[in-house]
Amino acid sequence: MREKPDRDQIYHVFNRGVEKRIIFTNDNDRRRFISCLYFFNDLNPTDNICRLFDIGCRTNDKRKKLVEILAFVLMDNHFHLLVKPLIKDGLSEFMKKLGIGYTKYFNIKYQRVGPLFQGKYKFVLMETDEQLSYIPHYIHLNPVEIIEKKWKDKDIANSQKVFDFAKSYRWSSLSDYLGDNQFKNIINKNILFDQICDHEEYKKDVLDWLTSIDSSLVVDEMSDLMLE
Repeated sequence: MREKPDRDQIYHVFNRGVEKRIIFTNDNDRRRFISCLYFFNDLNPTDNICRLFDIGCRTNDKRKKLVEILAFVLMDNHFHLLVKPLIKDGLSEFMKKLGIGYTKYFNIKYQRVGPLFQGKYKFVLMETDEQLSYIPHYIHLNPVEIIEKKWKDKDIANSQKVFDFAKSYRWSSLSDYLGDNQFKNIINKNILFDQICDHEEYKKDVLDWLTSIDSSLVVDEMSDLMLE
């Protein structure tokens, strides 16, 4: 039996489509999932959001948040989150609501039945400052595999090109950490900024990490869990 996540700890959370299937087929699906990140992050019962695609159209300032979302990225067949539970069982409740809610939307839209995700979500506790220093970069740089398949092996011809591509990728919180406020209603940047200070320092850290940090640590850590 796996351990339950504790409140006030930080966790790297991830899951992928069952049989590695695509779970975000277009931008409307991605917008929907991001809307879910907002509306299901609430201890209160969630309103029917079946017609909601953009969190900009309605927000709820009376939410009692289950977790703080520090960072995220959406890929075609998986997603990564960095979260801090705020209440007991906050992460479990949030991920349950998120998984059920998005699966219901997806199955109705694409006329399918059954599970969408590969079992329960996986999570890794951030136990050290070192982990917390590289996991946000790993999350934000996931889209790099679209143009640089071997980036995790540090086989990168042009670091600036890779960074610019990651920055331009619409479905991650990287641009917010570089000064934009695209997802200000979704993420809380203050916790990481207590470690990295400001936008310019974060940019420097990301560029340094592209060429100097051994990403195999997090890759190995995740691969074991994803095979459970």
